[in-house]
Amino acid sequence: MSSTKQAKGAPVAEGDGIAVTNPVTGEVIATVANTSREDVAAAVERAREAQRIWGELTVYERTRYVRRWGDLLWQDRDNAICTIRQETGKNDSGALAEILLVDSSLNYYVQHAERLLSPQNRPAAIPAIMRGRLYYKPYGVAGFISPWNYPFLLAVTDAIPALIAGNTVVIKPSDITPLSALYAADLFQRVGLPPDVLQIVTGDGETGAALVDYVDTISFTGSTAVGRKVAARAGERLIPCSLELGGKDAMIVLADADLDLAAATVFTGGLENAGQACVSIERVYVEAPIYDRFVERVRVLSVDFNVGNHGGLDVHMGSLNNLRELERAETFVQDALDKGAQLIAGGQRRPDLGPLFYEPAILANVNHEMRVMNEETFGPVMPIMKVTDAAEAVRLANASEYGLSGAIYSRNLDRAEQLARSLNTGDVTVNRTNAVAGSPALPWGGQKHSGLGRRGGPEGLLRFVSTQSIVVDTMVGSKPSLIPLDPLTLGLLKGLHWVRRFVPFI
Repeated sequence: MSSTKQAKGAPVAEGDGIAVTNPVTGEVIATVANTSREDVAAAVERAREAQRIWGELTVYERTRYVRRWGDLLWQDRDNAICTIRQETGKNDSGALAEILLVDSSLNYYVQHAERLLSPQNRPAAIPAIMRGRLYYKPYGVAGFISPWNYPFLLAVTDAIPALIAGNTVVIKPSDITPLSALYAADLFQRVGLPPDVLQIVTGDGETGAALVDYVDTISFTGSTAVGRKVAARAGERLIPCSLELGGKDAMIVLADADLDLAAATVFTGGLENAGQACVSIERVYVEAPIYDRFVERVRVLSVDFNVGNHGGLDVHMGSLNNLRELERAETFVQDALDKGAQLIAGGQRRPDLGPLFYEPAILANVNHEMRVMNEETFGPVMPIMKVTDAAEAVRLANASEYGLSGAIYSRNLDRAEQLARSLNTGDVTVNRTNAVAGSPALPWGGQKHSGLGRRGGPEGLLRFVSTQSIVVDTMVGSKPSLIPLDPLTLGLLKGLHWVRRFVPFI
């Protein structure tokens, strides 16, 4: 989209469009509708009607649509990469990573959903006479409010299990980056997904607020401040909600770590998408005996770190998405320098590349008096702090309102895993970062102010269904009685009291 145009599938009323801008060039590349509350309500109602038929399909039949969509995405991935890059400013590898993560999650659910959603036999009150059965039922219409930093991945990675579970889906993408979600919806149309099973409503915050008011379950990915509002409204309506919010993820480097590997992770784990990721490493704690050597390795690697505006996997980092993120990064860096930190690399704008390019700022000699060690940065800034030992590192890592992800580097794998369990986060990786998000069988999500609920794994599918338990009494030995506990029933229950002490699952 080299010229301004209306985004496919998003009609725009005269004078009522939202401009979508390429952050690298500043060019307006499309306009989308600012969907009204009435139109959101109408979209949800269409989705609710469509769900009556969609929910009656078998899990296998629903996964076939998703599989065809995934195959088409893979064939069309160059266009997907182009769409993602144009509205985010990220590099090729960052855009491709979104597609690869969606593909991995899709394959997991296509292969395992039938088993996970199958009815289950469960023991009932009186075995042999009663039989228990558990069924999973979709909520109805699942709503999603997705952010701008991963506009393709976070628009569809949860929508896929929601669809497979039998829900219809309405997505409100960020008004900054709506084109990736519209592209995904267009692919679903091309594989023949029934009308209104998946819809996109573009717009601003008011559109998102309206969506929360009408759907049967809501998932939000974004800031903690907005997440609180979503949770409050969901609570008023008594609908399920899932929130993936902010993070201040810590990386702990122990004295026995592979320093070259750990130093490289400062860039790959902290600066992917210019640090605009909730699971980015935002602070590094290094044990004192290796601190100086570690900082020097990071400084040396920074010389070869390639910030660029062109295509190709050799570009390590692209543009930031918007001015707010850039100015926040600069504010945090200046605050740290004013309080005694040392800038060992970067920390400068690159107007030669575009209006929102910034050389990653690597900071040493930081402490917890600085904003950069406490507040979510969401940008290309990496503070590295010296700690006495692992215990201090864990204590400082946990001294945060957030609890999303984390990483530990050590050659002693058993000790590292034990320390990982001490971190108050939804996931931790050892000698790598972001591996949980790339492991579709594992759930991931936040603790504390980082959110509620999990995406990925069985948990990421089962959050889109409610359970219905059914007990069938075979009437063997039953006789009509006005006494709730007749002698026969009472005798059976007394016998079960002793049997259940020794025989499981009864």
